[in-house]
Amino acid sequence: MDFPITFQIFGKTVLAHPLFEALGMFMGMRYYFYLKRKSTEKLSFNTSAAVLIGATAGALIGSKLIGNLENPYTFFEHFDFKHIWSNNTIVGGLAFGLIGVELAKKIVGHKESTGDMIVYPLLLAMIIGRVGCFLTGIYEETYGLPTNSIFGMYLGDQYLRHPVALYEIVFLISLWVVLKIKQWTEDYPSGYIFQLFMLSYFTFRFFLDFIKPRVDVVGDLGTIQLVCVCVIIYYIFKIKRTKSVNSH
Repeated sequence: MDFPITFQIFGKTVLAHPLFEALGMFMGMRYYFYLKRKSTEKLSFNTSAAVLIGATAGALIGSKLIGNLENPYTFFEHFDFKHIWSNNTIVGGLAFGLIGVELAKKIVGHKESTGDMIVYPLLLAMIIGRVGCFLTGIYEETYGLPTNSIFGMYLGDQYLRHPVALYEIVFLISLWVVLKIKQWTEDYPSGYIFQLFMLSYFTFRFFLDFIKPRVDVVGDLGTIQLVCVCVIIYYIFKIKRTKSVNSH
């Protein structure tokens, strides 16, 4: 396979990453609306609209902000709007999307968790998006460091590299299976599946970023890893509190 994989659209050559990212978002949203129609938990229009707006706004802001702060030196020294708009990361999108949803729920006075239904659509969107990351190789910053391990692949240059997008796809599929088994075999409080998803994914990303190119910001940690640490700490306490409330 020769990297990057490209597509001809209206006479222009387009990388696989943005196409699969858009496809992932479309399929994720369709799956979410399908689950919502089947669900017995009905939210009011105002609550649904507020949550959707909060999640979208937070995710957009967070993905761009954290994506650009991955290399803060380039961001502050060479301010370029085109570069800023093209930089994004799912870590920032998930973290700030969460903040947006919580703010929206406070505004409309909704106290119940709304996260469980979005877990599997998110997983689907992320898996499809990571296929695009893999097909793009080293031509966008979603590749791994050089390696001599048996997993090393040539992704468009002369180095064998960690195919981190494939690692993530395997992890996401495994997480999907584990969470489904939990749903089928255990009683759990509302919001618990989403909390497990967030804790699991951000823990995985914290360790994965050690084998990806990064700019160290604090010690040996990059910006994404610092965000991961904050989210991990938040959800450790969140899950403990959820379990405590449910046991009473």
